[in-house]
Amino acid sequence: MLDPPGVPELHAEAMQAAKATADTALVMSILRPLARTITQPISLLVLLAWFGVMALLVNRSYLQASSNLATDLARYGSSATWRGVYYRGEKIGFTVSQTVPKGNGFDLEEDGRLQMALLGATTAASIRTTAHVDSGFTLRGFEFSLDPGTGPIEVIGTISGDPKTGADPKRVGLRLTVKTASGTRTEDRVLDEAPALSLNLSRRLANGGLVAGARHHWTVFDPATLHNAPVTVDVGKRELIAGPGRPIPAFRVEMEFSGIRTTAWVTDTGDVVREESPLGLITIRETPERARAMAVPVKVQTDMYDAAAIVPTGKERIDEPRDVRRLRIRLSGVDLLTSSSRADLDGASQAATPEGTTAMIVEIRDPRGLKAERTDPAAKQYLAPEPLIESDDPAIVAEAHAAVRGISDRRAQAEKLTRYVNGLLEKKPTVSIPSAKEVLRTKVGDCNEHTALFVAMARAVGLPARIAVGLVFVRGAFYYHAWPEVYIEEGAGRGLWLPVDPTLNEFPADATHVRLARGGLEKQTAILPLIGRLKMAVLDLDVEPGSRRILAGATVPPGAPADLGPIAVPLSSRKTCCACSK
Repeated sequence: MLDPPGVPELHAEAMQAAKATADTALVMSILRPLARTITQPISLLVLLAWFGVMALLVNRSYLQASSNLATDLARYGSSATWRGVYYRGEKIGFTVSQTVPKGNGFDLEEDGRLQMALLGATTAASIRTTAHVDSGFTLRGFEFSLDPGTGPIEVIGTISGDPKTGADPKRVGLRLTVKTASGTRTEDRVLDEAPALSLNLSRRLANGGLVAGARHHWTVFDPATLHNAPVTVDVGKRELIAGPGRPIPAFRVEMEFSGIRTTAWVTDTGDVVREESPLGLITIRETPERARAMAVPVKVQTDMYDAAAIVPTGKERIDEPRDVRRLRIRLSGVDLLTSSSRADLDGASQAATPEGTTAMIVEIRDPRGLKAERTDPAAKQYLAPEPLIESDDPAIVAEAHAAVRGISDRRAQAEKLTRYVNGLLEKKPTVSIPSAKEVLRTKVGDCNEHTALFVAMARAVGLPARIAVGLVFVRGAFYYHAWPEVYIEEGAGRGLWLPVDPTLNEFPADATHVRLARGGLEKQTAILPLIGRLKMAVLDLDVEPGSRRILAGATVPPGAPADLGPIAVPLSSRKTCCACSK
């Protein structure tokens, strides 16, 4: 997910590295939706960019995405509200929104643009949301689109009464349609209550909920993860907030979603004047001209990178991740059990033990030494297709079977798919919602795209596979990352879950992969509260017998023999990250 030299909070950039071996590809950042603020779509886009851009790239540049702003923004009139998007005080994009009367309700429309520097080049990403609401601002349908420059992915939702019971007024039916250049997929769901979009929360508050001291518990549907999630909204006192031209009276509104608490200032009419995320993302109401003036300074890129990296403490040093046979670390700074489950922290070469009230001791052993155990009966559930893991799509089925043609051994099939996906995809940081079907079409992406495609292709040939997210070690620090786990059935009622990494071309994945959660985007939100707070100490480290340790900063004494044992490599000093001395 993440990587070296410069990077962001929602988007980031990456550093180039020399490719020493065929195994050294690039570590791309993990995608995970950001704080669900009142303008969540733009927060999500920033996060997608952040995780997708923090990467180690090999002499490649990312093409600049073009957008026809005049055409896309023509629907916004003089009453539209414009906001600048800032990361730690620097401009990275803008949003524009408006409320349009429609029949017996309204259409809430919002467009956003982010401009990011990736590998020295500049790329743009766009997001568009339309929410259809009734006169009470209850959601009736929506259209959501995210375009990273390779073509948009669209999610269309239609809400109706409960199609199964028809009697419970709280239960509703939701028909989801996901459109990409590769085709269309439709799914019907039944929800326990009518959801809201982040886009219509402020209007819903203005329609009777903006009372100082009030607390609201709602369900928000995230069109990027295709799942509902609870949100708690606390309304504070009215304050004067700086606006375009003059101070504006607005209520202070605190929102908690996925363990992250954000703050927004909302007017009586439901307009958001300002919004702040603890991760450094801010949106501010501005004039159209000021909002649309964008730039991406180098300072922003560096700050974002620093915020993402976790530089471990301790006397033990990791030189070559592939040589690590056992890694024992302490994770602290946050209570991992509030964001991750024990089931996610344990298993597949990893074991976790709580220490005190918040710390966790995690030990990872080289997966190459894993032995088969009693068959996991739950593995079969990881054969089914999902909305963004389209393992039943004819194109994916054909590609997967072609990749393993002539191979019958399950472990050999898994390794072939790992190498195949690594060679198939061009390594580019991608601000997108990873759909396996779309990844197969574009054949570009970061760790999210590699993982989504591998999982879909593995399932297509009968190999249970699931998504793991967490941290991986790259050049002196740990970065957020995503990789697959595949189940290998070895017969006689025995099998094992094996972590693999098609992004890094590792089969199995090395022992510096620290898993924090399992699942798609809706589960990866658990990582958000960890960013910028999680700390790591390396307690113990075993490496491959006979491997040569690199002594950073060491010098060769005059007259010393040519072979000193460990390799002495003088390095420039580094403050807090491997890019600080850049």
